[in-house]
Amino acid sequence: MAFFELAHVEIRQVVLGSHTRIASGVLTVDPEELASHLATRVRALRDVRVHAVRPDESTRIVCVKDAIEPRAKLSGGALGEGSTLALDGLAVLTCGQIVGFQEGIVDMSGPGAAHSPFSSLQLVVIEADVAPDLAAKEHEAALRAAGLAAAAFLGERARGCAPDRTERFELAAPASDLPRLAYVYMVLTQGLLHDTWFLGRNAREGLPERVDPQVLLDGGLVSGNCVSACDKNTTWHHQNNPLIRELYARHGRELDLAGVVLTPEPTRLAEKERAAARAVELVKQLDVTGAVISKEGFGNPDADLMLLIRGLEREGIRTVALVDEFAGTDGGSQSLADTTDEADAIVSTGNANARIRLPAMERTLGPLARVRDLAGAGAQSARSDGALEVELQTLLGSCNQLGTSRLRAREV
Repeated sequence: MAFFELAHVEIRQVVLGSHTRIASGVLTVDPEELASHLATRVRALRDVRVHAVRPDESTRIVCVKDAIEPRAKLSGGALGEGSTLALDGLAVLTCGQIVGFQEGIVDMSGPGAAHSPFSSLQLVVIEADVAPDLAAKEHEAALRAAGLAAAAFLGERARGCAPDRTERFELAAPASDLPRLAYVYMVLTQGLLHDTWFLGRNAREGLPERVDPQVLLDGGLVSGNCVSACDKNTTWHHQNNPLIRELYARHGRELDLAGVVLTPEPTRLAEKERAAARAVELVKQLDVTGAVISKEGFGNPDADLMLLIRGLEREGIRTVALVDEFAGTDGGSQSLADTTDEADAIVSTGNANARIRLPAMERTLGPLARVRDLAGAGAQSARSDGALEVELQTLLGSCNQLGTSRLRAREV
């Protein structure tokens, strides 16, 4: 397998100005230039507002669709090979007219900020309206394209910048006595605004499949879904998958990472059974003794997870899975929609139904009035003092099932 490296250019501050450039860790964005660039590439856009947002500001971003880390391919051509430049500490967020009720909130300060990785990043927020009467599927595609185009535009501006650090990813042959593990990477493929894109195609086509983990770290997966914000794998999450990074870090020292199996989450039972059986067979071919599984979404995908765990365990492959819980606001309800006796090693990433009060912010980006329509919110969420009473479900990345979460367990 060829090596792959990420050349990180650290962005310590983002500001708006008359020229888009990077100097001494400061990204200056010309909002008119970027808005014009997006308008020429995404015809469905009707109005684009570009905002610079920084950590600790009194700013709330609502109805967030996706987050993307800006990057530019430097060498190697194919994804997963050569060198890619990444703007570290920066993300592009898309918001605006709501696509579906499962979008999210990002607070840059206050108690909500503690539940999202994006509150600690410099942000370029693309607030966009689309053509009237656009179908939801076309609306989602327009915002997805706008976010990717904005991230590519900013990534290209970093060409010529000296990287602050470089990460190298390469699966060298490990010692023979290390335990061999596989990573089973579940992605949403349900249609109905619940889709993921792999190498430019809808991931409903062709999965399950063994994939090069370096391709995934190099942007092979793109979020196209409006699943609940708490456990949505945004494009940024896919680019920075902490499970893949941790497995690479331990490869050759504590374990042998044998490979990654990318597997779908269909809607029909027969399709779930076929996909799980094929994924189990692909894992078996890797000759492993254990597997780590991550899931996206909740409810329906719980059945996919349990089919995978049962199939792997019955083949003698020990499994551990990361899941979030929907256990009611008091934590006393059934956490998962499905289970199996073999699921005896589960890591919880938090209860999405837990409630939180978000104080009023000085600035709000996105349609604040539509917060009432978000999963985990309601008509009574907005308070007279400008505060919001919502579930963690509304906060983007709060219970992320890749492990990109700030929640911690405590004994009671």
